[in-house]
Formats: sequence, structure tokens, C-alpha cells
Amino acid sequence: MDSGVLLVAVSFVSFHLLNRSVDRFISTPQSALRNPWKWRNIWTSFVHSLLTGSWALLGFYLHPEMAEDLISTHSPFSHSLVAVSIGYFLHDFVDMILNQKLHQSWELLFHHTVVITCFGIALLLHRYVGFSLVALLVEINSIFLHLRQILRMANLQLSTVYRLNSIINLGTYVVFRINTLAWMTRWLVLNRDNIPLLTYTVGSVGLAIMTLMNIVLFYRLLRSDFLKASRDGCRDKEK
Repeated sequence: MDSGVLLVAVSFVSFHLLNRSVDRFISTPQSALRNPWKWRNIWTSFVHSLLTGSWALLGFYLHPEMAEDLISTHSPFSHSLVAVSIGYFLHDFVDMILNQKLHQSWELLFHHTVVITCFGIALLLHRYVGFSLVALLVEINSIFLHLRQILRMANLQLSTVYRLNSIINLGTYVVFRINTLAWMTRWLVLNRDNIPLLTYTVGSVGLAIMTLMNIVLFYRLLRSDFLKASRDGCRDKEK
């Protein structure tokens, strides 16, 4: 068995075990008891984001030459990151299929399918690993995105921590999510002649879908954490 595929399996099992053990290390708040599965799922996603976002940054720091050639240059360290991330997305896909209704999770299931397909190509071909690491920089924002969900489930929407996290979340969303996807799209277009048609098509379709989904999510975050709060503040002043 290829070492990368083996690492995917190890990652899948590890994230499953982590998910099962969340309750042992983190007490579930009263407000989250109505949906303990989601509480465990979000904490597992938070750990994945913290791990892979930091790992992606470290990958480029330790091997800066990879940034100059995102197609064929990579290190075993970076290749392992892609495998670990695939393992997580496979775990999360199965976890949602088993525990959540399809109409509630279809967007994320679709997202995971796109990511697993694109990362799988990089893992098996040992190419585009650097490009995959650029994509994983998005996980830096996901740290604060998942922390936002944790705070909401803990009923801490009015806390100073939540407000501070909302600002950081929005800032990192623009820098590490929207800007990263825009840069990846530009890179793909500029390197069209160096990429096989099938791979180029899969990458282009995947990026188009991800960009659309992230624009919608950005609007939802803006409306929920800033526009709604602004309207509520205006109503309070009128009273």
C-alpha cells in the first residue's frame, strides 16, 4: 500500500477517535446538550483547522522553494499534510452522512467531495502538492470560523470573546479565504499550458464552486454578526 494512502487511513481513524473522545476532555455546556453530535463535530473540525493551517504555513516556511513551483516541487512533510487532510474530510463526510439529515448537510458534503477529489489527485500523482498547501491556508480562517460556532453553541454570542473572534474571523476570511481562492484561480489560468486538460477542468470547476460557496458564507457571516447587530443596536436606541 502506498504510504500516502496508508496515512489517509491512519488520519481517518485518528479523527474518528478524537471525535469519540471530545466529551472526555471538554465538558458539553447545557446549551449544547440538545445536539451533542454537532458539539463533537465542531471541536473535531476545529482541531483539524488548527493542525492543518499551522502545518501549511510551516510547510512553506521550511521549504520556500515549493512556492516557486506548486506543481512538481514538494517535500514528504507537505505530501503527508495532504494525506492527513484527506483523512479528516473522509471522516467528516461519513460522520455527517450517519448523523445529519441530507438537507442540512448537502452543501458541506458537496464541498468535501470537491476537496477529496482535488487533494486525491495531488496525493496519488505526487503533483500539485504545493497548490494543495495553498488551498489549506484557508484553514487559518476556519480556526476562527469553528470557534465562532463553538461560542454560539455555548450561548456566548454576547461575550467580548465572541465579538473579538467575529472581527478576527471576518478579517482572516478576506485574507486567507477570499484572497487565497482568487490567487489560486489566477494561478490556474496563468499555468493552463502546464496542466493536463482533465486536471485543469477538475481544478477550475472545484475553484468556481468553492468561490461561490464562500461568497454566500461571507454574506451570511456579515449579516449575522455585523448587520443584524447593527440593526438591533438601532432599535435599542429608538426604544
